[in-house]
Amino acid sequence: METVVRYFQPPNKSYFLFGARGTGKSTWAEQYYQQAKILDLLQPDQFRDYVSFPEHLHDWVSANPNISTFIIDEVQKVPDLLSVVHSLIEKRRGLQFILTGSSARKLKRQGVDLLAGRAQLKHMHPFMASEIGNAFNLEKNIRQGMLPLIFASPDPIGDLKAYVALYMKEEVQMEGLVRDVGQFGRCLTAMSFSQASILNYNNIARECGVSHKTVENYVSILKDLLLCFTIDIFSKKAQRHLTTHPKFYYFDSGVYSSIRPSGPLDKPEEIAGHAIETLVAQHLRAWLDYSKKEGELFFWRTKSGLEVDFIIYGDIGFYAIEVKNAKNLNSQDLRGLKEFKKDYPESQCIILYRGKEKRLKDEILCYPLEDFLRQLTPDQVFE
Repeated sequence: METVVRYFQPPNKSYFLFGARGTGKSTWAEQYYQQAKILDLLQPDQFRDYVSFPEHLHDWVSANPNISTFIIDEVQKVPDLLSVVHSLIEKRRGLQFILTGSSARKLKRQGVDLLAGRAQLKHMHPFMASEIGNAFNLEKNIRQGMLPLIFASPDPIGDLKAYVALYMKEEVQMEGLVRDVGQFGRCLTAMSFSQASILNYNNIARECGVSHKTVENYVSILKDLLLCFTIDIFSKKAQRHLTTHPKFYYFDSGVYSSIRPSGPLDKPEEIAGHAIETLVAQHLRAWLDYSKKEGELFFWRTKSGLEVDFIIYGDIGFYAIEVKNAKNLNSQDLRGLKEFKKDYPESQCIILYRGKEKRLKDEILCYPLEDFLRQLTPDQVFE
């Protein structure tokens, strides 16, 4: 496919650019900073050199006095480089380092301070539908996701399976993050049944034959590897008794679909519904990160069972968004949004559905899902 212009806007100073593998960090950086020097720590010879002698970074920068921008790819593989980067930023004004990474685990584990505020933390996400224009196909991208790595693949389903296996081998096994990789893989599968839901740690632990603490640790590893995320309950000025546990998502609908097993007892519409909600969630996360105005993503659920899939709150606006895998809507589909609107009349309520008509019903904007995703751009106001 043609080169895609990404929405990500870089700062003018040094920064970390985190994102799961395959989100296009390295490709984007090489295209954007065409005069930059690149250190690729995925290359075995460069990794061996710098893991043994991180101070060689001084020599590399000094050997390029006319270059002001340096890219260090997969910086988490040699965390000791960050102290050298810190020193170089302090000594030589005008230097900019772009530090890409697909895992924060090793950086956190070794107590690295992320350059003590001298470098901002940014994120690259899978494609947004509006970035790829006519290449977006709702049905296909629900199943295959939006990873740039997968988009041009002649065998996207097979490559998604290989993608998860690559993480298991290179990020989990080689880094020694878990003792039993097979056990970790079984827990990944078990977690997929809780996609877009609250994780039941006890059920997963019992099914996989591990402790509650082990499951918690596995979720923490997945978060640090940027393979999953959780969203918290919206409780600002709460007027009802709310649940307290966060909802769990694999970060891309294609990754979720590749991990989630299916069989005669599984309902295809249930799996598709979770994949659709995941596709919306990943778009909203990208939209928030790429927008100039601040905002956070939550969900709302009362202990009586009322729920709204997504709440966006901040300078960017106050939105309540429900996602339905249905072509027609009924009054029950609107119930959660109506109750939320009673508690928060300032909010704008939106329901995304598989129909074709955009209309307003009982102060709720009914928005065709595909149109919503295609039109979603940074700092957009929903109306």
